[in-house]
Amino acid sequence: MTASKGRPSNGGWNDEEEYPERVAPPRPPGAGAAVEELLDEVETNPEPRPVLAPGELRGRAALVTGASTGIGRAVAIALARAGADIAFNYLDEGESSHRAAETTAHKLGECGVQVFRQAVDCRNPAEVNAFVKRATSRLEGLHILVNNAGIGRDGALWRMTDEDWRDVLETNLTGAFNFLRAVAPGFRAQEYGKIVNVSSVHGLRSEFGLANYSASKGGLLSLTRSAAVELGPSNVNVNAVAPGYIRTTQLTERVPPEILDRARERSSLGRLGDPQDVAGAIVFLCSEAARHITGVVLPVDGGYLL
Repeated sequence: MTASKGRPSNGGWNDEEEYPERVAPPRPPGAGAAVEELLDEVETNPEPRPVLAPGELRGRAALVTGASTGIGRAVAIALARAGADIAFNYLDEGESSHRAAETTAHKLGECGVQVFRQAVDCRNPAEVNAFVKRATSRLEGLHILVNNAGIGRDGALWRMTDEDWRDVLETNLTGAFNFLRAVAPGFRAQEYGKIVNVSSVHGLRSEFGLANYSASKGGLLSLTRSAAVELGPSNVNVNAVAPGYIRTTQLTERVPPEILDRARERSSLGRLGDPQDVAGAIVFLCSEAARHITGVVLPVDGGYLL
């Protein structure tokens, strides 16, 4: 696989007469040993069923932002299990952040794929551009972007500081824009790409104390639609997922138990989600099964919005 190859030739369709540009060679062997544990921090962690057949994304390279823990880690591992090589970034917040990134890289390596990681601040365009170029070179191409990096700084808007507002908007919205802008030229040149932005149910409806978070995630949905319009002619799919309350360490440390209990009761399925629930939806949107889906928002909320 090289950057000049453009569209991946595997994992496509078998209807060559209708779509002569898509060639489907024999399936490659599996992606390696199955990962027994996706997330250390999830309260319950049943072994997920593979979303795609092992090796279905072989020959593709994916960049997942903020993938050292939580949803990002689950997404990176799910893509790797389907055969994609993985690049991911994380924010340098000291020794613990480096250990988390190392753990993720080890789990990805168990899938038998190439792995490239680097501490990158998604709010810094220069760092993002350099990382995307380096990842494309190291993985010999780039075909998938998952904008997952995000933070929360909850509080009543009349008590919200300028820093709390700015940090959340710049990380959740501007950070996603920085990565999207950085990959767009390459995706357009090769006339192929899959982009998934991780928004939130709170980008569709808000609750008390989430003015900055809801604004950032709602803006990300608008950015998704705009990017889908602009990149669609280049055969680039741009979609978003809107997770509900997903059980990660960040969630359980940040959200009071009574709010989690209320979210569980509000869910039609009567439960909170796990990171692999979001990962499954994202892997689907990155596959050729979703080749005619773009500009949509897929809630992964257990019926919370209902």
